[in-house]
Amino acid sequence: MAHDITRVRNIGFVGHGGVGKTSLVEALLFRAGMTTRLGRVDDGTATTDFDPEEIKRKISINTGVAYLDYREHRFHLVDMPGYGDFIAEARAGLRVVEGAVLVVDAVAGVEVQTEKVSKFAQEYGLPRLVFVNRMDRERADFGRTLESLQRRLKGRFVPLHVPIGQEHGFRGLVDVLKGRGFTVGATPGKIDEGEVPVELAATVQEYRDKLVEAVAETDDDLLARYLEEGTLDDAEVVRALRAAIAAGKLVPVICGSATKAVGMRSLLDVVIDSFPSPAERPPVEGIDPRTKERVARAPGAKEPLCALVFKTLTDPHVGKLTLFRVFSGTLTGNSQVYNATRETRERVGQVAELQGKEQKPVDALAAGDIGVVLKLRETLTGDTLCVETAPIVLPRIEFPEPAISFALQPKAKGDEDKISNALARLAEEDPTLRYHYDPETKQLLISGVGQLHIEVTLERMKRKFNAEVLLLPPRIPYKETVKGRAQVQGRHKKQTGGRGQFGDCWVEIEPLPRGGGFEFVDKIFGGAIPRNFIPSVEKGVRARLERGVLAGYPVVDVRVTLYDGSYHSVDSSDIAFQLAGQIAAEKAVLEARPCLLEPVMDVEVTAPSSIAGDVIGDLNSRRGKIAGMEPGDEMTVVRAQVPMAEMLNYEPNLRSMSGGRGSYSMEFSHYEELPAMLADKVVGEARKEREARAAEKH
Repeated sequence: MAHDITRVRNIGFVGHGGVGKTSLVEALLFRAGMTTRLGRVDDGTATTDFDPEEIKRKISINTGVAYLDYREHRFHLVDMPGYGDFIAEARAGLRVVEGAVLVVDAVAGVEVQTEKVSKFAQEYGLPRLVFVNRMDRERADFGRTLESLQRRLKGRFVPLHVPIGQEHGFRGLVDVLKGRGFTVGATPGKIDEGEVPVELAATVQEYRDKLVEAVAETDDDLLARYLEEGTLDDAEVVRALRAAIAAGKLVPVICGSATKAVGMRSLLDVVIDSFPSPAERPPVEGIDPRTKERVARAPGAKEPLCALVFKTLTDPHVGKLTLFRVFSGTLTGNSQVYNATRETRERVGQVAELQGKEQKPVDALAAGDIGVVLKLRETLTGDTLCVETAPIVLPRIEFPEPAISFALQPKAKGDEDKISNALARLAEEDPTLRYHYDPETKQLLISGVGQLHIEVTLERMKRKFNAEVLLLPPRIPYKETVKGRAQVQGRHKKQTGGRGQFGDCWVEIEPLPRGGGFEFVDKIFGGAIPRNFIPSVEKGVRARLERGVLAGYPVVDVRVTLYDGSYHSVDSSDIAFQLAGQIAAEKAVLEARPCLLEPVMDVEVTAPSSIAGDVIGDLNSRRGKIAGMEPGDEMTVVRAQVPMAEMLNYEPNLRSMSGGRGSYSMEFSHYEELPAMLADKVVGEARKEREARAAEKH
């Protein structure tokens, strides 16, 4: 099929998890003749769900891409996950399409993630179409679903279909514009066209009247004629409807059943007739990395190349797969491109179109096309590929910050390097994944959007890289300090057969303001300790404070003053004064009213306004201090400062409290004193750990 950008349609399938998006894409491929059998998610045979984790869990985890040809148009279908832990995939996928199909369950109506992805589509200025799926399920109700759309999503929704039957009696639909019925035929896989069933004639007329009225209200001239004449001719309605859908003024609603492949051609017809081609979208804008000025690229095959990477996959056998959308120009195989984001050249080998996991090699991909290239070295998700003589960097894809962290412990000793390498490869593939080694708690931490996200990541790590870990709650990086002053002596004396060891120092410890760190002050006069041993005392003090005294956490916000001591001309040494310093530091902390400090986080929670009071009450119960709130009609933002220890299990609690509609972010704010009762518990647990480790050694 020759490339004609006006005959290209890029559409993204989004919605809540489990509403049948992947099954819908499968049914479209089947109806268009791209597949010979209807694949099923439950059987693991769906085209766009091919990752072993997707097949095992029967959910979409990665964005899948497929294509089909229908009415001399090329469709690129982008199937995106709907579960909250993988919602970042939807934000990335919607950046590379011209329209969004919101898939809604005919039983459940609009659910949480549908609200989120609908907002993403509106942010990107994409026209939307609602496909009410599973009309053949028990308790399916088209009318109730329409009410749900109007109540929970922004926009004016206009039904283009009337279902013929519902639940187990669903057998087809009536196209309101065409005034024709489409029912499941006697031959398997065949759809018969016919007259509108008599019992639905009044409903169809009612829907048509409302549609014409809604269309008329999108254009002043049409509205004047409609008010004057009471109707509009079909050609005017179709033309105005297309313009209103493309502009986002109206959102068409159609219905069907993906598992029965009913409503597929209607969906494709609406997309062809009402969604814009890439040629009709405004030029993409970015920054010239050399001049820092804004530049634009028109959607033409002869313009300079500009492509956006929206997904990276790592395959241990094939290597790195880079999925991209060409916005302008042409990307040819066996060529060189410029990654303007990273200012590096990349060698392009074979380019291909994707049909799920199958790659169809092509010579080139032009403006409007979506495809894949193998084994790019530096390129990651969000990068812009272009020609070096006309560089452009498109705005990066915004991904949610990680909300939950766990500690990783290798199952086998010596696997640390293997695990680090696996995490590095997986982080290239997934921009919402973070990992780092925390030197304070001596733990390798992994952070993600949710617990399911982390679990899937670890299963991939095991399957792809043969690296297994145990998942542990992260340790809280407490710190220790003192609230009083103390003057103590640190004396180390050891006599063996030959030369002995002798070091003696007097130190004073006192608190510094919070965040003051550590200060060492030398006030030795008259040579009580030789100058060359004073750094030894400081080294010993620092070493003991870093190991912690109460519970093994670093001692901070203290000033230690060395003011007196004694030495032996023969037995004194560097190591002797280091040990004396350590003894002094421990005694000083214990005598100066020691306490524990805990990290406090700045927390921002976005939740439905109806549960704002519950959110505030819950944060208060976590020892939080409410810092402010921004009420809204639908969602309210609550800001608070909450101890980190109280936030470890917050993600599942918020999900339960908000029905999955809430989200939160947090970052470190400051340290403050841990209440004595809780501090005693932490110190007791640390003592048990020390005793257990000592028992293991013996």
